[in-house]
Amino acid sequence: MRVRNNPNANNELLSYDKYIDTADKLQEILSLKENKSKKVFLEIGMGKGDFISKLASLDKDNIYIGVEISKPVLAIATRKIQKFEKENDISLDNLYLMSFDAIKLSEVFKKGQVEKLYLNFSDPWPKKKHAKRRLTYSSFLEEYKKVLKKDGIIEFKTDNRILFEFSLVSMQNFGMTFLEVYLDLHKTDVPNIVTEYEEKFSPNGPIYKLVARM
Repeated sequence: MRVRNNPNANNELLSYDKYIDTADKLQEILSLKENKSKKVFLEIGMGKGDFISKLASLDKDNIYIGVEISKPVLAIATRKIQKFEKENDISLDNLYLMSFDAIKLSEVFKKGQVEKLYLNFSDPWPKKKHAKRRLTYSSFLEEYKKVLKKDGIIEFKTDNRILFEFSLVSMQNFGMTFLEVYLDLHKTDVPNIVTEYEEKFSPNGPIYKLVARM
């Protein structure tokens, strides 16, 4: 997701009380007595936060963490989340934001700490030489396996058929089990939280989704 550079993005994030800037701070929050029994749900590549803010609002009993590598994008997300809270008269005190590369996931989260991981409309990196950058490439799946609980779940959505087919093969080769596969999600009655990207681009073609277990 490309946005204009925001030289003040880091300062803006640091002033946001739900932004976590270090792994130690994350672990401190998750180790609090009131959080120990809660499940942790994680979105990688959260963009401007529409999906995870809606998800967190529907499940206030657990913890939701959105990760976005781009700090300017994440700064926009903080504003949108605050607007969402104001419009719906709620406080998403169970939603936290972080900024780091997903390949370093196991440096941030402990083994088996995450209940479920969401990948929504990740960059398809269409050139074959860039395949290793795709978030469903084996090196990323290895990171996910480290932090997901035993039999942890990955939910993946995309509008890019090539990336979807690549992901099916990559996950199958990794030994994952597919629980659900949809070739045109919007033509089903499956409950679905629509992302900002999805709302904008779904009229152009089908949305693909899979749910897979480690």
